[in-house]
Amino acid sequence: MVGVPNVTRADAVAALRNPLAFISERWTPAPRTVRRAALSALVMSVVIVVTGGAVRLTGSGLGCPTWPKCTADSLTATSAMGFHGAIEFGNRMLTYVLCAAVGWAIIAARAEKPRRRGLTRLGWAQFWLVMSNAVLGGIVVLVGLNPYTVASHFLLASALIAVAVLMWQRTREGDGEPRPLVGKPVQQLVWFLVVASSLLIAVGTVVTGAGPHAGDSSEVERMPLDWETVAKLHAVLAWIVVTLTFALWFILKAVDAPRGPLNRTRELFLVLLAQGVIGYVQYFTNLPEVLVGLHMLGSALVWIWVLLVLLALRERPAATVELPGPAAEATVGSTA
Repeated sequence: MVGVPNVTRADAVAALRNPLAFISERWTPAPRTVRRAALSALVMSVVIVVTGGAVRLTGSGLGCPTWPKCTADSLTATSAMGFHGAIEFGNRMLTYVLCAAVGWAIIAARAEKPRRRGLTRLGWAQFWLVMSNAVLGGIVVLVGLNPYTVASHFLLASALIAVAVLMWQRTREGDGEPRPLVGKPVQQLVWFLVVASSLLIAVGTVVTGAGPHAGDSSEVERMPLDWETVAKLHAVLAWIVVTLTFALWFILKAVDAPRGPLNRTRELFLVLLAQGVIGYVQYFTNLPEVLVGLHMLGSALVWIWVLLVLLALRERPAATVELPGPAAEATVGSTA
């Protein structure tokens, strides 16, 4: 058996004063561990979006009628609250799983050697986004599922996904200066794609806010818009994103671009096609809950792949440390 190392009083004080530094001094994770930790945070950021959609689609948005408690007298859901209470409270509990995944990513990034401060900052950015969205989620409940707060809740979750994607990508590359792999016109086209995708997601939240799935079985305020008209605008934006993606793929093929940007663009095109099929089927079948839930998952995947296309346009090699040359060594020797 391996003996447990003795922990002195000084060690305990140091651990309480700065636990991340204490762990970092005693553990160095493998690069694969850091990548997996960042990926787990990304996966959970998508899961929480999908389960949040399940809360709305099952009419469980007010299953716990208050916040931070579930009811005025109970921190947790009770059996009397039934199915809706269990669904809504279960989604609240998944926030703690998300926090654990983000915390694991922060610890792994902080303990990596050599230390990469940029990774740690991205981990903390995720933490504060999770905390902010948890508070906003509570406000959503307190204001009775106001559609504007619900839309903000989803947009903040999309921001969390963006930071999680960036951190995951950074764990797979070095800290050297980024080098572009494509020309400036192609980079500008991709930024147009990112802006169009952001608008697509934003308009999608308006479709949700005006549509029939209010999030609770009782009467809930809706955005005073014709949801079918907004849905058609959403479809137009989707076609713009698809067209930009196809144009990008064609241009990358024409200029014989590196495999990275080309592969990510092809993958994005396939994800968009699948998302488009789901979107049209759900529209013409009167928005069945299962298809709406799949469309929410598809929205998160489209956003992830748009960001991966953007990040694939450059490479970042490992940072190099310049060693002193012979002249510098001679100078050091003469002054010793």
